[in-house]
Amino acid sequence: MKLMFISDIHGSSHWLERTMEKAREEQAKQIVMLGDFLYHGPRNPLPEGYDPQQVARILNEHKNNIIAVRGNCDAEVDQMLLDFPMMADYVMLFHEGRRIYVTHGHGFNMEQLPPIAENDVFVQGHTHIPVADRKHGIYVLNPGSISLPKEDFPHSYGVLENGAFCVKDFEGEVIKFITFN
Repeated sequence: MKLMFISDIHGSSHWLERTMEKAREEQAKQIVMLGDFLYHGPRNPLPEGYDPQQVARILNEHKNNIIAVRGNCDAEVDQMLLDFPMMADYVMLFHEGRRIYVTHGHGFNMEQLPPIAENDVFVQGHTHIPVADRKHGIYVLNPGSISLPKEDFPHSYGVLENGAFCVKDFEGEVIKFITFN
């Protein structure tokens, strides 16, 4: 089963619409959202196509295929617009025999990992920088940001399937890649 990971929408209906097109192309069974859904946040510029209400409508159309965690820019009022739960600080997934800890990254993060075991997978957003690496025996992943990438990285998302994780840009180029042992 293919999982698609997206993070840091920050209210951009333009980039969310493009992402949902990619989800159809990728034939992702579930979309794992790593927070920062509707609000751009006080430290960020307004992203292209900023329209939080349209973002909520698009996300609600896909509510049955979304697994979500709360970002640092998300609030209870955002949950009122969304028809799927998104206020958890983390979720644990079990995929292809592997335990995956999913969070936004403003609490536990790659520099301060939660108590998980060697060969587990840790996925975060928050930094807007793609990562596919291994640290202290734990796979650490970040799909980057669909709407506000940083450090000259392109707009990106992640795909997990068949024991491999890759980060792709919207032209289909692989930016980061790692396979699990």
